[in-house]
Amino acid sequence: MKHLKTFELIEAVVRAGSIRKAAEDTNLTASALNRRIQGFEQEFGWPIFERLPRGMRLNPAGELLMQHIKLQRNDLTRVQSHVADLSGQRRGHISIACSQALLPYFIPEQIAIYRAEHPGVSFTVNVRDRAQAEQDLASFRSDLALVFEPVHLVDFEVLFALPQPIHAVFRSDSALSRKTELRLHDCLSRKLVLPAQAYGVRHLLETAATRKRQTLAPIVETESFELIRHYVTREDAVGFQIPIGLSTREQSAIAHLPISEKDIPVGRLLLGQMKGRALPVASAKFSQQLVSALAQLADQ
Repeated sequence: MKHLKTFELIEAVVRAGSIRKAAEDTNLTASALNRRIQGFEQEFGWPIFERLPRGMRLNPAGELLMQHIKLQRNDLTRVQSHVADLSGQRRGHISIACSQALLPYFIPEQIAIYRAEHPGVSFTVNVRDRAQAEQDLASFRSDLALVFEPVHLVDFEVLFALPQPIHAVFRSDSALSRKTELRLHDCLSRKLVLPAQAYGVRHLLETAATRKRQTLAPIVETESFELIRHYVTREDAVGFQIPIGLSTREQSAIAHLPISEKDIPVGRLLLGQMKGRALPVASAKFSQQLVSALAQLADQ
């Protein structure tokens, strides 16, 4: 605990890249901040910064120390959350990294349900692609991740896996809406609005197209699934999304159908956390709520 303030100062130097700039950011003199860092290095037993002509950067010992700082801060947050839970305050903060598909309907509903019972809990929702979500967990920027088709899964502890077929999204008056079985070639012959390469939906589409010796040639490529959903009504185009990102309520402008599993296998929406991490109380309880909600969707 006694080093927490010093850790904050070290992080300030890392962010600023120099003692002078970090001193300005922390309202200290450069000499006072430098003495604080040097004093810690003497107590620590090793230098943690490389002193360069134009600034400072962490050396390997410093990198290890920064990892320790993150772990210690996480442990402190978890203890504080336990104490708050025991006292009946139910306070805390939850950070979650999620795919864009979760933003319109699922995540807002789940946060509102949780906060109705625990109004003292706040949230940070980080929109991430399938690789970034795993990086968020590893760096402790997010407690939980809910992402479609993660890339590596090395340090990803899966809490629940929800099957999600790829749906084609198009104007409600499109001839595609009359199909009893929608095949990939039905879509590829039309104007395509595709998510960027980093997203799981695009990955499954590319894999399926390559297997059939076809090429995806989008008229619009975007990181925004909201843009995809709206643009298909403007030019009679076809976009793609997973069901959890599509409204179950009647919509007059757009329609959607699953692409046959003969062409594209069903993907997985995974809820997970950093492997081996003990989550703060609020995050652990929210993860249990998400597991229950996803299980209900799986049964539908």
